[in-house]
Amino acid sequence: MNPQYKKGVLELCVLALLTGGDRYGYELADALAKQIDLADGTVYPILRKLKNDGLLTTYLQEESGGPPRKYYSLTALGRERYEEQRAAYLRFAQSVQDILEATKP
Repeated sequence: MNPQYKKGVLELCVLALLTGGDRYGYELADALAKQIDLADGTVYPILRKLKNDGLLTTYLQEESGGPPRKYYSLTALGRERYEEQRAAYLRFAQSVQDILEATKP
């Protein structure tokens, strides 16, 4: 798959996964990797950017037998941005699909 396709939607995918509840970084990376072929370390810069943009907050949670994990949570602004980007992406994807369907060989 063209890497540019993935680059444009990874932030949206991270936000989408967090609408279901808080997750830690590896959990997010693993969930994405099961659906989209990703290079190791791709998710963490995205998480950092979304946090810096005020779309996510973080907190540490102790885990039994291991170091604390950093969990990511959507802010109100993050939920709002997700809804906006989701709607825009779905409109765009439908337009692309319409074009591709109209030009079937």
